Amino acid sequence: MLSHTEENYIKCIYQLSENELTKQVSTNEIADNLETTPASVSDMLKKLTQKNLINYIKYKGVTLSEQGITEALKIIRKHRLWEVFLVKHLNFAWDEVHEVAEQLEHIKSVLLIQRLDEFLDFPKFDPHGDPIPSQDGTIPIVQQIPISEVNIGDHGTVTGVNDASKALLQYLDKVGIQLNSTIEIIDIISFDQSVEIKIDHQKTLFISQEIAKNIYITTI
Repeated sequence: MLSHTEENYIKCIYQLSENELTKQVSTNEIADNLETTPASVSDMLKKLTQKNLINYIKYKGVTLSEQGITEALKIIRKHRLWEVFLVKHLNFAWDEVHEVAEQLEHIKSVLLIQRLDEFLDFPKFDPHGDPIPSQDGTIPIVQQIPISEVNIGDHGTVTGVNDASKALLQYLDKVGIQLNSTIEIIDIISFDQSVEIKIDHQKTLFISQEIAKNIYITTI
């Protein structure tokens, strides 16, 4: 049985190395992410090593063990299922759910999460487009690309965001971009790489290169 703090560390290490699970995550990276001190991180890493959840080499960094990856995916699965529930059934906005799901992800009942998954009709993605690991740890794959990497004339459907911060999500709400919105690339401005897009075949607007980097679409 893991404590809430141990679960937070496991999830943090997974997310810092998600694109390359063999990557050594440094103590300072973990400390910055969790807003704590390197000394506190070192103490926790010793505990997680004793529980066979991580592979920790002092002064080099840490990777998750197979058991650690399994535990991380369980936590992420619960978090993202709760986000779906909060948006679909309690009318939370997609920029409001993260902090609440952070609390709910620590619920231990396996049966509750199974029933929640069934109640939600086994969703594959959360409200931000992030994949929801299945009960056996399988992660759904979607072919997607940031708007910043597509060409003039391309069009596709919004599948997710790279940055789920409140600031970005509130901006997207303001301009009318949501999951499953249709996006057409009208023009790319050479001066600053900002992008002119058309949303749902109606509204046209310019978005900055930074915004374009953080919106994923599947091209058609």
